[in-house]
Amino acid sequence: MSAYIYSFRGKLIENRYRVSLAIVNPAGNLLAYAGNPELAAHMRSSAKPFQAQALYQTGAATRFSLTPEELALACASHEGTPAHLAVVQGFLNKLGLGPEYLACGAHWPYNREARAALERAGERPTVLHNNCSGKHTGMLAAALAMGVEPHGYEQPDHPVQQLNLQTLRDLSGLHTIPYGVDGCSVPTFVLPLAPAARMLALLAHPEAAPQKYQVGLEAAFAAMRAHPDLVAGPGAIDTVLMQTVPMLVAKRGADGYYAMALRESRWGPLGIALKIEDGSTVARDSAVVRLLELLGMLSPDQPLEWRTPPVRNVRGLEVGHYEAAFELSWV
Repeated sequence: MSAYIYSFRGKLIENRYRVSLAIVNPAGNLLAYAGNPELAAHMRSSAKPFQAQALYQTGAATRFSLTPEELALACASHEGTPAHLAVVQGFLNKLGLGPEYLACGAHWPYNREARAALERAGERPTVLHNNCSGKHTGMLAAALAMGVEPHGYEQPDHPVQQLNLQTLRDLSGLHTIPYGVDGCSVPTFVLPLAPAARMLALLAHPEAAPQKYQVGLEAAFAAMRAHPDLVAGPGAIDTVLMQTVPMLVAKRGADGYYAMALRESRWGPLGIALKIEDGSTVARDSAVVRLLELLGMLSPDQPLEWRTPPVRNVRGLEVGHYEAAFELSWV
């Protein structure tokens, strides 16, 4: 059965955004869903906690005395604030590498204050401002720990990317995982939502994962919980949800993807993968809040800007709103 988020203009529906999601336990059992739980989707940045496992599989975490802050940045889609840049630069300094090694490209900070500060100073963003700069620094660390050439680490045939692919195979249970090129130039993996949710359930409950991944998964979960401000930024949905919902790790992805690992619920540990099929970020965030309400993890009375975000016209007048009205189908 299809599930939708609606945008209203006035009291009438103007647009419908189809959502699919899967809720899975650590054993890989589908517990609940909306839309199509087998929809194949690019995980985009929601895969970062699993790409960060290379830091543990290669020994880089020990070799470079990885801190929880640096691990949180390796899992982050950060907002480009001075605090984010300082952690990334410090991580690069440990590696003895400069920003020129980062293959992610530059874009303006997501954080409005950080962007405004750059503009006032007449400066342009650097690769450090890229929301993926922490992930890329982690990949460079893995390359050095493997003793391979760090240049070209973003290419699919590089040993770091081949290791990342094997990690996703091991944790999802899928032998074949297609991939494309992400916005930051590294591979982005395509998985059906249910196997992707299984990986997230293992992030929530590492004891159920293959033994060699247990330490790294627990470290990623703990670092993201301890530093939600580094995983996204002030006022960003990932950060606010992790500050609000106990034992939740939340990780946004581009183009309507969202991932959550919930350690404590009435159903035990859960992994959740969600995709808005047309890629709407606004609809995605509204769907995430609705889902957490359905799971009893958020109160409908709790004020959150993403629940029914406004539709505004050119003058800034509120002329409508978004609303997620779907229900879950339980298996």
